[in-house]
Amino acid sequence: MSDLAVTHQPEQHRFVILDAGKLAAEMSYSPLGDDRLIIDHTDVDPAYAGQGLGYQLVEAAVVHARERQMKILPLCPFAASVFKKKGAAYADVLFG
Repeated sequence: MSDLAVTHQPEQHRFVILDAGKLAAEMSYSPLGDDRLIIDHTDVDPAYAGQGLGYQLVEAAVVHARERQMKILPLCPFAASVFKKKGAAYADVLFG
């Protein structure tokens, strides 16, 4: 796993991981009212593949949702696969 930190950019509706100012990974979402968000895209720069950055982004969204009593609809195939693998661990924030 990487030690790069996830930053939430709510104005752009995304979570990002920057490495010395360079975009290493990002996950975008669409808000759906005040209590739901749809994860619609996750992208990791190929130079950072295999470092778990995509998982870090999904985990950050889950923490964000839990703090705000929100639900997540993971439409992005990567995020959906993470939710499926995590199963019960993410069931409390899964919408749908």
